[in-house]
Amino acid sequence: MIKYEVDKNNRIIGKLINVSEKGGEKMITIFVKIFIFFIIFFILLTTFSLSAKNGKKILMIIAHQNFRDEELLVPKKLFEKEGYQVVIASSSLKPAKGMLGAVVTPNILINQIKVSEYEAIIFVGGVGAQEYFFDSTAHKIAKEAVSEGKILAAICLAPRTLAEAGVLKGKKATVWVSEAKVLEAKGAIYTGKSVEIDGKIVTGSGPQAAEEFGKSILNLLKEKK
Repeated sequence: MIKYEVDKNNRIIGKLINVSEKGGEKMITIFVKIFIFFIIFFILLTTFSLSAKNGKKILMIIAHQNFRDEELLVPKKLFEKEGYQVVIASSSLKPAKGMLGAVVTPNILINQIKVSEYEAIIFVGGVGAQEYFFDSTAHKIAKEAVSEGKILAAICLAPRTLAEAGVLKGKKATVWVSEAKVLEAKGAIYTGKSVEIDGKIVTGSGPQAAEEFGKSILNLLKEKK
């Protein structure tokens, strides 16, 4: 209710604020603000829980140019759905481009990788993966992953990097068909499967195996728990 101030001749000279109404409006405003705060808090909490619910990280190493899009993006989506934080490493921090046009910005340089911080180390394939075939840093990472009991994985052309690092000797593995003989020459047992698992080493034959590759890595991670 609105009240007006009048003079002795009953002429309106001003409006009086109804204290009870003002207080009610203030309480409603406060309630709405609190409600909005809790909605935002809940959304942020849910997002955080989904993206890092277990606080564990997976490393995916890509070529700076011409990594294979599906081999990065399909497993990455699977990992993040399960609550893992995916860290992308490359030879440059500038945006990296995939063979099919995907563009991603790496989080760290390959020479900054600390293997002990990750549950799994994954080398992504694509034509550009050749940059790591004879890279001493990549070889060191692969060897450390094995020595520390980490899950080590590579897909498409990338298993050759593992072979050149010497970690596939005596292991069953698969790879893009053009590199099969190289794997065998380095002591690997080439199976030609879409995805091959030998202990904690997972290899994939190409982009068509990206989903199976990602799921195989997840299954090994679940076995570790």
